[in-house]
Amino acid sequence: MADAAGGGSRRKNPYEVLGVARDADEDTIRKAYRKLARKHHPDVNPGDKAAEERFKAISEAYATLSNAEKRRAYDEFGDVSLESGFDAEAARRAREAFGQRFGGARAGGGGGSGGEEFAFGDLDDLLGDLFSRRGWAGGAGGARGARAGRAGLRGPDMEAEVALDLREAARGGEHRFTITRPTADGTARTETLTVRIPSGVADGGRIRIPGKGGEGIGGAPAGDLHATIRIRPDPVFRLDGRDLHLELPITVREAVLGAKVEVPTLEGRATLQVPPGTDSGKRLRLRGKGMPNPAGGAPGDLYAVVQIRVPKGLSGDAKSKLEALAKFDPPDPRKGLFR
Repeated sequence: MADAAGGGSRRKNPYEVLGVARDADEDTIRKAYRKLARKHHPDVNPGDKAAEERFKAISEAYATLSNAEKRRAYDEFGDVSLESGFDAEAARRAREAFGQRFGGARAGGGGGSGGEEFAFGDLDDLLGDLFSRRGWAGGAGGARGARAGRAGLRGPDMEAEVALDLREAARGGEHRFTITRPTADGTARTETLTVRIPSGVADGGRIRIPGKGGEGIGGAPAGDLHATIRIRPDPVFRLDGRDLHLELPITVREAVLGAKVEVPTLEGRATLQVPPGTDSGKRLRLRGKGMPNPAGGAPGDLYAVVQIRVPKGLSGDAKSKLEALAKFDPPDPRKGLFR
């Protein structure tokens, strides 16, 4: 069956495009998509038409396999399910009618009372006529196709991921990203969109962008785009809900005597009091210095986890002075390790 764009080649199997097995779970499909999308993204390969086409194919494959209904339809009907405006329920009715016409024969073999047989490819061609060449594409033939051409068909909703740095997510504001949207003629178009990110958006948060899904058919409106926020790992902070955690190196002297030290925050620098006698691993809290609350409530907190750094390369005199402090060591600090 011809490709919906009008060429002679068949559509690419989405499982093969992403390099996953047919029984792959959602996580495997998502990881495969991210890896390939990063490699072939137009921003990474400026001016490379082959990479751009590959990126479109990857995006289309993921749009199919990440949507449970579309994936079921592809597994059941194959390439014809990828045609613009394909209706799985109508296709099942057409398949049933086709089977009854041949005495109840099943796709892939079997026969009715008349001994007739048909292959699934015959049904595939029939569905192609019903849902692409004659019906949904707006060509001649078929009462349903005429109705679809007059009434139009709303474009499909789409899923996308928007990757942000931690500070971008905390700050919010406008963010630009690139997607590939299916067009009404069954092809695809790469487009750069600008979306407003709420300050403090959570990892996994979703933003709806009306009218930026697949194009409608016959003048019908486009579908919506549902963007899922993914926050990249940060080199300093670890995100836990709205709280932030960081490792805070301090000296032996600061740990023993206490000190005021500077720590980074999302807003700049802040001063933190290290109490005297602080052990390594102790968590010190800066209230309200975590991620903002997009709903307007209280922000999260910042936790600094103390890591004591010991001096190295001491001179003989320094070592002697350190030995003199041994009488102040806590008694048997490893006692709790033995039962």
